[in-house]
Amino acid sequence: MKNRSRSEIIKSILEAANVGEGASRTRLMYKSYLAYNQLKEYLEILQESALIDYEVGMRCYRITEKGTRLLQLQNKLEEIAPINYVNIKNS
Repeated sequence: MKNRSRSEIIKSILEAANVGEGASRTRLMYKSYLAYNQLKEYLEILQESALIDYEVGMRCYRITEKGTRLLQLQNKLEEIAPINYVNIKNS
């Protein structure tokens, strides 16, 4: 797997948490291809930034409205200005 930027990793976590019933830590780990310790660090950052919430009773993470807006902006940015890293390295 190629090296990913922080924004790409955050995007993959938000996408994994963007399901109706929420997502467990295990699901987030597998969907975002992160080790448990890495995921814990990112979840802490995302919770502090109010992009994701943890529901204690359900034991799952859900994306917040702010997180949804960020995800939409990231998708729109990729649509407007796609970056192909392979072409950049070969230039």
